[in-house]
Amino acid sequence: MWTIAIVDDDRQALGGMSRLIPWEQLGVRLVGEAMDGEEGLRLIESSKPDIVITDIYMPVMNGLDMIEQLRKQQYTGKIIILSGYSDFEYARKALRLQVDDYLPKPASPTTIREVLQRVTRELTERRALENRERDLQNRLMQYEPYLEREWVKSVLTGGSSSPLTDPSRMLDRLGWKNAQFMMLALEIKRQGRMEGISVRDWHLFRFAVGNTVEELAGQDGLRSYFLELHSHHMALLLFKPLSWPTEAFRLEVLALAGRIILSVHRFLRVKLHIGVGLRKDNWLAISDSTEEAFQALAERREPDAAHPCVYIYNEGGIRRTPRNIRPVRFFQEMADAVRTFDEPRALLALEDFFRKDSGAAQLQPDELTAIGTQLFAILSFTLYESGIRLDDELSLTDLTKELGQLEDAQQWKAWVADKVNRICSRYTPNENLKHKEAVEYIIQYIHEHYAENIHLQDLANQVYISKNYLSTIFRQFTGETFGDYLTRVRMEKAKSMVLEKKLLIAEIAERVGYRNVPYFTTLFKKHTGRSPSEFHKA
Repeated sequence: MWTIAIVDDDRQALGGMSRLIPWEQLGVRLVGEAMDGEEGLRLIESSKPDIVITDIYMPVMNGLDMIEQLRKQQYTGKIIILSGYSDFEYARKALRLQVDDYLPKPASPTTIREVLQRVTRELTERRALENRERDLQNRLMQYEPYLEREWVKSVLTGGSSSPLTDPSRMLDRLGWKNAQFMMLALEIKRQGRMEGISVRDWHLFRFAVGNTVEELAGQDGLRSYFLELHSHHMALLLFKPLSWPTEAFRLEVLALAGRIILSVHRFLRVKLHIGVGLRKDNWLAISDSTEEAFQALAERREPDAAHPCVYIYNEGGIRRTPRNIRPVRFFQEMADAVRTFDEPRALLALEDFFRKDSGAAQLQPDELTAIGTQLFAILSFTLYESGIRLDDELSLTDLTKELGQLEDAQQWKAWVADKVNRICSRYTPNENLKHKEAVEYIIQYIHEHYAENIHLQDLANQVYISKNYLSTIFRQFTGETFGDYLTRVRMEKAKSMVLEKKLLIAEIAERVGYRNVPYFTTLFKKHTGRSPSEFHKA
């Protein structure tokens, strides 16, 4: 229901107006009356009516001066002047003050009704528009972290970014303006503890590795952005102000890489290899550092003296891959396409890799063999997350043998297209794929918001699936309930915090989403076999 305030120094006019307006029919109600402009201002400030009906000529403060004060105060309601004065100057000033209507006294009941019908209709339309804009803004805010992550991924891999994302705003948001950058490429070795683990545990291991990496970067005073790429590969972008000494920055990055390898192995018993790209002083060159880091990782030619599993990019390495060739971008695009068995998208990425200006057509057979080996290792890990073993369709031995027999880029391109066709035609996408994508979204959300009060109903609304059905498919894909998975993620994070020995147990509990410390302690002991204090001492 819309509200109306009436300002007029004529008591008879006030009473008449109250009788003339069909309140219930129009869905409006009176919130107050005033007999001069100053009193009217106080009434409007306190009651905030949607519509103001006012006379012009009144004592103390006239109607036009009152309206001018309201506009200065950003009053956005509808204003109707009802006056016996038809002076042109009054009308002109009313127009300048954006008055919605100017009626002569006395106005007929029909005229008043028609004017009020029009302004209430305009108010209804405006509110509907504001609600739509608010809803859109809320949605944009909800998805902004994902837009940011996709934009960063495009910058790191050299891909194309969304037109919805403003680079200048992103640079401010991320703190990348006037900064220098170095890239670390991380590879989780699937051996030892990592062999034969379930897909569910694989997600948690990646989550735990990511936690450790980000925490160590923060401790060193380095600003960073961590990003999971294709399955067992991750990227850690490190940056500092341009004013920071170049050699000091480089040494900090190498020292951090060594600590990451040692800490991940110590706390998680997981082995990492890390490639280090060259320093860049422009965010547009970050993808060059990414390519260098992954090339160093692939060649393993220049291990750091202090840390043998940290490999530094050497411009004089075995593969002198042209700068305009982007294997990392190609791998990412192929992994994203094959993950959803989208053959046209994969073939488009293949064509783009071999576009005329890319230089890929000039690659030598040994370079193509290396890229092909990496590609199918990545696709194998990517499909493994969907419960598919690529070895059942394309054995690694056969792939290596076939790659060695290819003589040029055209043969290699046709060979990759054939293998993609075999994979995508065998594993046709269906409704289960859509469900898998929804569950992956939920898993990613849990990993990023585990400290918050997360409810399955809220997430179900985001993926447009009923709560009960989402609960069912989440359990089908992960092997456990939403609540159990959330608890496990929180406990993994809590374990790493306890091992750091920097926070009190109550602080750790709150940081992983628990305000009740005894309840947190009970859950921790259930998942680790020890209380936080015992785990801390051990």
